[in-house]
Amino acid sequence: MKMGTVLKAGLLTAALAGPAQAQTQISMWSNWPDEPAKKDWVSARVKAFEDANKQCSVKLSFIPKADIYTQAKSAVRTGQAPDIFYMEPDQPEFLAGGFLEPLDGYIDLKGLEDWAKPAWISRGKVYGVPVEAYTVELYYNKDQVKKVGVDVPASAQLTQAGFLDLVRKGAAAGITPVSQGVGDRPFPGALLTYESLLRKLGKADYGKLMAGELSYKDPRVAEVMTWMKEVIDAGAYPKSFATLKLGESHYYFYQKPGALTFPDPSWFTGRAFAPAESGGMPADFPLGIMQFPAMDKGDCPNCKTLAVAGSYVMYSKSKNKDCAGALLKSMATVENGTKWMEQVSLQTGLKSDPAKINSPHAAYFKELNARNTGVDYFFGTPLFHYRAKCAETFTQVMNSAFPAGLISVKDAAEKMDAACLKS
Repeated sequence: MKMGTVLKAGLLTAALAGPAQAQTQISMWSNWPDEPAKKDWVSARVKAFEDANKQCSVKLSFIPKADIYTQAKSAVRTGQAPDIFYMEPDQPEFLAGGFLEPLDGYIDLKGLEDWAKPAWISRGKVYGVPVEAYTVELYYNKDQVKKVGVDVPASAQLTQAGFLDLVRKGAAAGITPVSQGVGDRPFPGALLTYESLLRKLGKADYGKLMAGELSYKDPRVAEVMTWMKEVIDAGAYPKSFATLKLGESHYYFYQKPGALTFPDPSWFTGRAFAPAESGGMPADFPLGIMQFPAMDKGDCPNCKTLAVAGSYVMYSKSKNKDCAGALLKSMATVENGTKWMEQVSLQTGLKSDPAKINSPHAAYFKELNARNTGVDYFFGTPLFHYRAKCAETFTQVMNSAFPAGLISVKDAAEKMDAACLKS
């Protein structure tokens, strides 16, 4: 073969090889920078994807949720948003603005739990991969609750009067009854109130309250809020309630200064199961899970909130949808759902295989499963249902001012009706 022919053949080979070797980099923003188990799960999924897809690389960044939302709101409008980013269903403006790509053509929808899909369905399409799901639980310190003279019954559910008695006894003993703070979140201060409202009203009427079709002046709502005012006035919450951040309220409960109870979604484990030296729960902490108290003449004492939280969405203007879609497809599998349950000890919207879960927190899972046996689930927290002025009023009034003892039952009801009631 002549030298010129050899040279031409070499150039042709190089030209053909060039595109095959070109690598597409996608950007991905994830929450959970301070939750090791979740961070490790995401990092492992990205590494496995890169190993199996050499044509794609991922620039993965872990950013606090509040910062992701702030940055993403600006980035989607300037065309600078990452290809994939963390999102929860309580941010509908991203979907309404056309900034999210439907995922039906990219992922296998069979890898998602049927009950989780509706959180991300709009106009018949699925827009998010629901990695994180949760129930709202009432954690407690078994030793401290017993120490103040309260016996939790076999049902794990105190009565309305029994819970108020627990709060009073804890306050009298100098132990904070309920660890909670709203320094950086719009919902924790309302957890106890709304789980109680759900149990009082039942799913149908609680759904009407969420839809703005039931007044906060309804006698049953007023009864629960009046009871909550007693709980608040008895000293339920920390003095630092208004400034205490979510992560700090975890530490407050199981480290210092300590509290009797901690209402929290079951994502509690993301921080609690971190090493104690990193702010996690001590290995010997006497953790228990109560049911939220049964309301007097409540319609559904076994009701509980179930919701989807941390999810991943694709930017509609992404220039790298093939690689971004392939990454999301690789995440949305039964195998990865099982690994999430095993490693994070938290529910997931991905399908999973319970028989293959091998967790060092088996005792915790056993108790969590016991508290969720025979439960009647209501889907979605208030901020999943409330929008615009109603959501803002909920955050200001029911999440903050009311539990802080700064507003009366009557005034709180009037403000919520003014913002939320449709008729």
